[in-house]
Amino acid sequence: MQKTFLGLFALLLIGFCSYAFYPSTPQTKEDDGITRLQIGDKLPLGDLKMMDISDKELSLNDIMGENGLILNFSCNTCPFVLAYEDRYPDVEKLAKESGLGLALINSNEAKRQGSKNEDTMDAMKAHAKELSYDCYYLLDKNHQLADAIGAFTTPHIFLFNKDQELVYKGGIDDNWRSKEEAKEAFLANAVSSLLSGKKIDPAETKGRGCSIKRLK
Repeated sequence: MQKTFLGLFALLLIGFCSYAFYPSTPQTKEDDGITRLQIGDKLPLGDLKMMDISDKELSLNDIMGENGLILNFSCNTCPFVLAYEDRYPDVEKLAKESGLGLALINSNEAKRQGSKNEDTMDAMKAHAKELSYDCYYLLDKNHQLADAIGAFTTPHIFLFNKDQELVYKGGIDDNWRSKEEAKEAFLANAVSSLLSGKKIDPAETKGRGCSIKRLK
């Protein structure tokens, strides 16, 4: 009975969080003002300073590793993020062992408004402490970075090489529900190919997540 209730509760949460697929469109400014970054495009806004949970202002250029950078657009409450967070330590380890910078980006500006304040800096700090994050967690004010890159969901991964060129975007793996049941480790495979100089295939994948809560 309890498992049935929890399952139904999880489904309701997913329904409320504006479930979406990662879109695949050219790198052009659409009517919504969002740039769709494509494979081979350069990292935008590399010098944009964002506040980290450490109370330091950092740019992506500051975080860039010798072999590149992993960006993970994330948040505190999305059920898809919560389901994937058991894989975040694996991503942290992958980045460190591969000479890659790593940053979680919270672009949910609309959820920093009102009474709940679910994605404020204080909420980010509390969530990171609870989950023992071992990486940067940056507040993307007014979703500037998300708009410049074309991040639409949480989670949404973007991998850049040492020349700051986008080489992979999409999901961490092919099963948001279960780490154990995942059959394709998309991000890990992309990093392995990057380091060995092989073509990344697939360089773009579709995944599932909550829509980033932009201001209207």
